[in-house]
Amino acid sequence: MSNGLTISSQGSLDFVSLGALIHRLDTGIVPFRRASHCEIHVSGGEFNCAANLSTCFGLKTGIVTAMVDYPVGELIDNAVRTLGVKPFYKRFKHNGVNGPNMATVYSDRGQGVRPPIVFYNRANEAGGMLKAGDFDWKEIFSGGVRWFHSGGIFSALSETTPEVIVEGMQAAKQAGAVVSFDLNYRAKLWNIAGGERHAVAVLDKILRHVDVLVGNEEDLQKSLGIPGPEVAAKSSLDPAAFFSMIDKVLAKHPQIKVVATTLREVLSTNRHRWSAVAWVDGKTYTAPTAELDVYDRIGGGDGFASGFFYGLLTGESPEDALRLGWAHGALLTTFPGDISMASLDEVRAFAKGGSARVQR
Repeated sequence: MSNGLTISSQGSLDFVSLGALIHRLDTGIVPFRRASHCEIHVSGGEFNCAANLSTCFGLKTGIVTAMVDYPVGELIDNAVRTLGVKPFYKRFKHNGVNGPNMATVYSDRGQGVRPPIVFYNRANEAGGMLKAGDFDWKEIFSGGVRWFHSGGIFSALSETTPEVIVEGMQAAKQAGAVVSFDLNYRAKLWNIAGGERHAVAVLDKILRHVDVLVGNEEDLQKSLGIPGPEVAAKSSLDPAAFFSMIDKVLAKHPQIKVVATTLREVLSTNRHRWSAVAWVDGKTYTAPTAELDVYDRIGGGDGFASGFFYGLLTGESPEDALRLGWAHGALLTTFPGDISMASLDEVRAFAKGGSARVQR
């Protein structure tokens, strides 16, 4: 079944992401203000897809990013390599006092009626210092690349990061890769960068090069500056609001072949109803609805994108690709941290309707 994409069957790298690496300090169910210890998770909205596709799905992946030569950078680099992701770094020296830094994200997981709280320290972040010309794209793609990915978080970091994205996308297209982008609209980041109007102008230049777009109806409205239905007026599991906006997306960017998103209804911090939808080359698809007992919700959307991309990369039908993304995103919420601990067999079993009965 056609998905409208021309995906190369060969390449030394199946998937390459461009984005900033971060480390997340996670205090579990204890609010950060009362915490005495935390776990450290290496993450990044764009990196997570490369890591998931490597560690769960067995693809050959890479990350193009900034790296600072100091202990926090060493911790992050070790995780990147352990997860099997090939790094392409622009290196920065730390001055021993105030940077450049690898960004820090602080979070707790919430519990019950208490929602998770997430805040940032991205001051003097090396990722935001990246600019066009920092990477030798011909060398990075010299062995062939099948898929290139970036996202809205990296776009919002500075005036120069969007230029790096466009440069990477153009080089990836020349190398024959499919290009994807996750809108991942983060109001806190864009407010610092210049606000919603600035985001629309920046992202318009990026989206001209995109084949596959990930983002919910609110992402589409805020990132593309297109009108849409009042999101709060509809059930969060009703795909009508999302599908009603596709024509407006295509009117601005007619080259886009695939648009997909998760649907999530938050009953409590630990109990979600979960589904996903996709528009693929003119046809619409909807995943089943699952009841999730959530351990850590951070990274679930990246988990969906990863599984969905894997399905498209491996020639699955659009419906099966959507189910793989839906299943992998659901499973990712049952693990601590932002990166998948699932196996491909587990993902396929859940996608086909598997249960939580004990495996003996």
